[in-house]
Amino acid sequence: MAQSLRLALVVLGAVALALGAIEIAVFAEDPGGPVWALVAVGWVYVAAGLVAWSRRPSNRIGALLVGGGFAWLAASLGNTSAPVLAACGAVLATAPLAVVVHLLHAFPSGRLSTTASRTIVGVGWFVALVLQAPLYLFTTRYAPNDLLTLVERPDLAAAGTTVQQWAGAVVMVTTTVALAGRLRRADAVRQRVLAPLFSYGILAVLFIPISSTLLTPWLGLVPATRAVLQLIVLAGVPVAFALGMLRGGFARTGELEELGAWLGTTGAHRADLAAALARTLGDGSLRLVFWGGDRYLDAQGAPAPLPAAGSGQATVEIELAGRRVGAIVYDAMLIADEDLVRTAGRVVALAVDHERLTAQLRASEDELRLSRSRIVEAGDRERRRIARNLHDGLQVRLVLLAMDAQQVAKDPAAPAATQLAATTLRTGIDDAAAELRALVHAVMPAPLIERGLSAATEDLVDRVTMPTRLQLDVVDGVLPAAVESTAYFVVAEGLANALKYAGARELAVRLSHADGWLVVEVHDDGVGGAVVGGGPGGGGSGLRGLADRVDTLGGRMRVVSPPGRGTRLVAELPCGS
Repeated sequence: MAQSLRLALVVLGAVALALGAIEIAVFAEDPGGPVWALVAVGWVYVAAGLVAWSRRPSNRIGALLVGGGFAWLAASLGNTSAPVLAACGAVLATAPLAVVVHLLHAFPSGRLSTTASRTIVGVGWFVALVLQAPLYLFTTRYAPNDLLTLVERPDLAAAGTTVQQWAGAVVMVTTTVALAGRLRRADAVRQRVLAPLFSYGILAVLFIPISSTLLTPWLGLVPATRAVLQLIVLAGVPVAFALGMLRGGFARTGELEELGAWLGTTGAHRADLAAALARTLGDGSLRLVFWGGDRYLDAQGAPAPLPAAGSGQATVEIELAGRRVGAIVYDAMLIADEDLVRTAGRVVALAVDHERLTAQLRASEDELRLSRSRIVEAGDRERRRIARNLHDGLQVRLVLLAMDAQQVAKDPAAPAATQLAATTLRTGIDDAAAELRALVHAVMPAPLIERGLSAATEDLVDRVTMPTRLQLDVVDGVLPAAVESTAYFVVAEGLANALKYAGARELAVRLSHADGWLVVEVHDDGVGGAVVGGGPGGGGSGLRGLADRVDTLGGRMRVVSPPGRGTRLVAELPCGS
């Protein structure tokens, strides 16, 4: 079908070229009138229409432009002395202006979508075809050789001209009001496309009477110069419409059968599928959403709400074997034929069902990750609570007991055996308190709870016996608690592995926060060769557990450890700010 369309368009172009060439050849002997300019304008309309038609086969703008081109070629026949040809030219002399009005109301879908537009365009064609009749029925000025003239009544012809001009002015005023309303209701993206086009189209049509009644006497234009200027302005109309279609997101398309063939020869990834639909339907803003059982999802599995009423977008559901599998969200101003969208949906229904399953899987993965993240956060909250209770409760009680034992040990009135027992008890309490502090630090370091990630990292680095460089670019108090604790454990595990296995001479720790990510790096200059599962340079189950924890938060962790060149542990954690 696409090949047939291209062949038909080539034939139309060839016919237009041939007709224009014949007209120029026939009129070569008649020096009166800028026939070549009229033919050139017709060719411009046809060329722009063929481009638009090939880009958007289901849209009628291309056909209107091509029809307008042939109307110009027919109107130019009025310059010949051949009776039949001159009569055709007289009848269609103002038809090109009606084409412009029709284009203004039909853009961008190619259809007249409102009753007001259909009425105005109908009146415009009435003015161009019916009210044109007095100009050739009551005078031979526009139809030589008396072929169409009923009676020579210049007064009636003049009255008819006045009526036609005023009726044409009414059509243009109502067109301006209707298009202004469309612009006011359109969003910013459509306004950028429609405003220049509507403005130029209206000014181009108004230029005809303005140039004849105002500019000619003011500037002293001769009729031939005025006619050339009018033709140049009107020749820009099809160019403006063609550019408007390209700027409005129309893409080169084939027929729906070609879309089916495309689906059968590709893997049909979701992005490719949506792009193919957008190309086929000529709407660059088109979205493909998938039914997740209780709501629509996008390709990533995130909720995808449908457009609200009055947004200018419409939705067509896609069904497969009676099941809803997805929907196509498209621009109702660009695509007026809902059946065309529904047909495209039926063609891609099987591929959409496949992508729907993928979207649901991604949604399930996101829900699982959120669930795991909530578990991590809940675990960290509990660890912080236990650490606080141990630090503020049991540890304080042990300190108080140690002070009581110290007082007994120093009491001169106490027997020597009692003093010795109290001293032994105090030592035991001190050892228990030290073990408790180590336990609290392992559960959740006190500096991390009390002062934040930066302070806790500094405290951790200060305990390292090996030279360690520390670079901090984080602000405490702005990161989520789960991210802070995970980052701290990454640093602690990286330093511990380096000290145990790397044989390094120097260590480096860097924390940076930018663009919603916290990056944690621990680097040593040791033997290298470390892997997450264990190796010469360390690793083991500690890094494996950390990797799972980082993945749970939606982050990434990697170990770069070439043999003999040290180990770099890098963790990237999303922090949402």
